[in-house]
Amino acid sequence: MLEPEIAAHPLDLEKIRLDFPILKRTVHGKRLVYLDNAATTQKPQQVIDAISDYYSNYNSNIHRSVHLLAEEATEAFENTRLKVQNFINAQSTDEIVFTKNATEALNVAARCTTSSLKPGDKIVVTEMDHHSNFVPWQQIAKEKRAQLEIVFTTEDYEIDESDLESKLDGAKIFAFTHMSNVLGTINNARKFTRIAHEKGALVVLDGAQSAPHIPVNVQDIGCDYFALSAHKMLGPTGVGCLYGKRDLLLKAPPFLLGGDMIREVHRDRTTWNDLPWKFEAGTSNIADVIAFAAALDYLTRLGMKNLQIHEQEICKAVLAELSKIEDLEIYGPKDPERRGAVFAFNLGGIHAHDIASILDAEGIAIRSGHHCAQILMEKLGVPATSRASFYLYNGYDDVDALSKGLHKVREVLN
Repeated sequence: MLEPEIAAHPLDLEKIRLDFPILKRTVHGKRLVYLDNAATTQKPQQVIDAISDYYSNYNSNIHRSVHLLAEEATEAFENTRLKVQNFINAQSTDEIVFTKNATEALNVAARCTTSSLKPGDKIVVTEMDHHSNFVPWQQIAKEKRAQLEIVFTTEDYEIDESDLESKLDGAKIFAFTHMSNVLGTINNARKFTRIAHEKGALVVLDGAQSAPHIPVNVQDIGCDYFALSAHKMLGPTGVGCLYGKRDLLLKAPPFLLGGDMIREVHRDRTTWNDLPWKFEAGTSNIADVIAFAAALDYLTRLGMKNLQIHEQEICKAVLAELSKIEDLEIYGPKDPERRGAVFAFNLGGIHAHDIASILDAEGIAIRSGHHCAQILMEKLGVPATSRASFYLYNGYDDVDALSKGLHKVREVLN
């Protein structure tokens, strides 16, 4: 069993685990070791209760009626917007747009930024981007007859800064991931945003993996748009957020048209609602947005800096333990301070799906496949990897279980 490397751990794991009902269950007769957090995280009882409370006590539509239930629902919904603003340090709640996930948020950002693109204009992305922050730009480049430039990844699993500098020359848009969902690489978003702005490019930052794991300050970073997803940070599925600078959102066309995003409709013209509702057409995912506030409260109480320290310690333990396993290759930075606690790996010639299946029989949940990052898989020269990703309720016992499970994989398949 691994022993903690720090005496005063920043998180009380025993207490935290009591808040997550699913961690009490067994899988195939074994303790659940949940290591698929980059795909989605588990939900604390506080979030589950918030959903139930809405439907039990004040279920109503928002922004429309004046009766008490509607006012309570609207207040709770908009309270979550305020909490998101504070969580990422946006300047105003006007800059927080609710979507159904980070993918939709990135698509909204793409449409906001490309309305004025001309043939020959340049869009820059990177090899380590998730499909959600690659495919929209690829397709828009085709529609607009723009250039799509892809920044290389170095052998150390970092964005190649010299290649970035070169490809940003004359660029209109730079879209990149804050933290890779495969490599765990934490990119220097502040520095890369400054470089892009000096070159005259707008910056769209994919924060789906960073917002759950490290402190985020969008004003300090300086990015023009930032996307996150609630279900990757203890919240419900079906909720995402797009941060956009207010002046850019004011000028941008709405993404969807219909109810609630309009001010007036006449036979010959329609005017749009104020920010941020201009981008929130139709009835929103009210219950889950409200419950997202409980997730944000939970993370805020723990402290994102404490969570970051916890995950750096987990990174040290994982890198130390997995390095002992013969023929196991981990993709990503070796410095725990340069990465998040997500580990993509391959074990000899064993297929990633076989590894995941055998670990599942041991009660260990990981992911296998290309992780919606096929451009990166091509770069790495592999069709797929196994991926173990950790979060605030994972401890050294889970690292130990993963290590033992991988030794079991070798025993079974050798």
